[in-house]
Amino acid sequence: MSKNILSVASFAVLGLIVGYAIFGKWGGDYVSLKTLLSFGGNGFQSAFRSISGIEDMRNKILICGAAGAAVGVLLTFRFKK
Repeated sequence: MSKNILSVASFAVLGLIVGYAIFGKWGGDYVSLKTLLSFGGNGFQSAFRSISGIEDMRNKILICGAAGAAVGVLLTFRFKK
């Protein structure tokens, strides 16, 4: 059981890394992880993240992580037989 969880978590992290490599650039430079991981804040900060595209970038990176986790689940069940 723990091997399955470790496999899924590994693929999820790999998906997040690939997503960050693909979608993490803004203006030629990578956005800092602190900026991507910051939630909340006041209305002005939320408006800036929304207008600048950081919210969209974060969503794409999270989707890549979820896709990586799904691949991990599929491979775990495929090789389990």
